[in-house]
Amino acid sequence: MNVLLVGCGRMGGAMARGWNGAHRVLVFDPMAAELPDGAERVDSLDAVEVEGELAVVLAVKPQVFPSIGETLRPLAAQGALFVSIMAGITLTGLGDALGSGRVVRTMPNTPAAIGQGITAAVAGRDVRMGDLATVNGLLEPTGQVVWIDDEAQIDAVTAVSGSGPAYFFRFTEALAKAGAQAGLPPALSMQLARATFTGAAALAGADPAELAELRRQVTSPGGTTAAGIAEMDLNHAIDVIVQAVVDAAAARSRELAG
Repeated sequence: MNVLLVGCGRMGGAMARGWNGAHRVLVFDPMAAELPDGAERVDSLDAVEVEGELAVVLAVKPQVFPSIGETLRPLAAQGALFVSIMAGITLTGLGDALGSGRVVRTMPNTPAAIGQGITAAVAGRDVRMGDLATVNGLLEPTGQVVWIDDEAQIDAVTAVSGSGPAYFFRFTEALAKAGAQAGLPPALSMQLARATFTGAAALAGADPAELAELRRQVTSPGGTTAAGIAEMDLNHAIDVIVQAVVDAAAARSRELAG
């Protein structure tokens, strides 16, 4: 298959590296000084000419898309499949700009750049059955892929997994700060917090047990962990703040989508 990658930043570049050897990869990104191995540079979208099936992966910033949508219309007219990883642009917005309903809207998250992400995808009105397998293959280098039937769920997906990595980073910052205030040298406290964060994530990924069970395994009755968890659960504090965080992010996602 021919794949045209529009935008070769961190996420797009990670995808292109994963496609090396599996597809013919064309890249349009005037700002990219170097391209991943195996990729061919395209200097103009008007100059794209391929034989056979073409998938166009839109990996530019959302504010850039309006300036290139019209240029991509000839490819849409030729039957190209479009896959967007841009936030905030709906299936309708994509279809109106491209003049095609053969579009898939996705919401990845930043761990996708190292193949450890999860991406939710929703299909446009003219997507064919075989296109789902194609999209799965294109997104495979980024990690897990899940399909949703209702585009309205994208806002909640954005709030949970799209924005989610930042929440964990922020909690780790707070944990490191609290450790320093408890008497640890700041650098050591940050090292402990970061290693605990990454180690716990690795354990959660490797152990099939429910998260509640993993939590119970480290929480001895009357012990230090139990004392800390009790503060989190006091007046449902952790649930209240996380719900507020997700609600705020989802609301903003809806605003950005118009």
